[in-house]
Amino acid sequence: MKRVTTSLILITVLSLTSVYAQNDSTRTNGNSRPSSPVTLTLPNKDNSVRFVVIGDTGTGTHQQLELAQVMLRYRQVFPFEFVLMMGDNMYGSEKVGDYKQKFENIYKPLLDQKVKFYAALGNHDDSNQRFYEFFNMEGQEYYHFKKGNVSFYALNSNYMDKKQIDWLNEKLATDTVEWKIAFFHHPPYSSGGAHGSDTKLREVVEPIFVKHGMDVVFTGHEHFYERIKPQQGIYYFISGSGGKLRRGDVKEGSPLTAKAYDRDMSFMLIEVNDKQMHFQVVSRNGETVDSGIITGARQKNGASAQ
Repeated sequence: MKRVTTSLILITVLSLTSVYAQNDSTRTNGNSRPSSPVTLTLPNKDNSVRFVVIGDTGTGTHQQLELAQVMLRYRQVFPFEFVLMMGDNMYGSEKVGDYKQKFENIYKPLLDQKVKFYAALGNHDDSNQRFYEFFNMEGQEYYHFKKGNVSFYALNSNYMDKKQIDWLNEKLATDTVEWKIAFFHHPPYSSGGAHGSDTKLREVVEPIFVKHGMDVVFTGHEHFYERIKPQQGIYYFISGSGGKLRRGDVKEGSPLTAKAYDRDMSFMLIEVNDKQMHFQVVSRNGETVDSGIITGARQKNGASAQ
């Protein structure tokens, strides 16, 4: 399968859709937090694949709830269908009540609207999370699914053993879908001071990604947002501040960083439309902190995208 390198075209943040929430602030536990207007930079086309990327969520704190409320406000104008979770879905205890406190109560309005959550496992997660109904892992620590012209690969970066590697190679070898996206917990590339790049993981997965034409990789683990400069034609993002924040942890002047945000919690809005992937990063106060487009066309050696 021949890889055609995609190119990143950053666009000036332009408000394509702008609406004001009915309330000027998000109120939680008696506290108020100023909220920016819901401003969408994505095309928001009916037939596109629309989803959210968020990581390291499982705290059950009011800050996590505030961010979830911003997600809900954005869904009013950008009806994303599902959410990718980058792992560390549960910090600490994982009893039935914890799932309710740290997940179900937080995201109840989205769950009520039939938004599906697809989880990857992080280093703080018990593998039994794969049986939890709302994580949609269907009993598997790593799995694959398709949405429109996008193929998604959820990996378990805690144990990248031969069985998983063989499975990934076999699935990718026969995958002719237009876009290939992987998501997992540990970042192969990172400018974080606390963790940094997982070079051992990179040595394993990057040759596979390059060989089979992976387009985009989403990870967490680092409690901030970072967009990495393209590495061997692949676009890496870190979205690990869905429930925790490590303020000021991105190394200044890192040669890896295209854009980073470590001043508050955030999530990503993603829209894949034909040969373009649009992204927008939104903070806890509703501010857009990064946006852009990844464009490209893949040659399929005669095979057409499904």
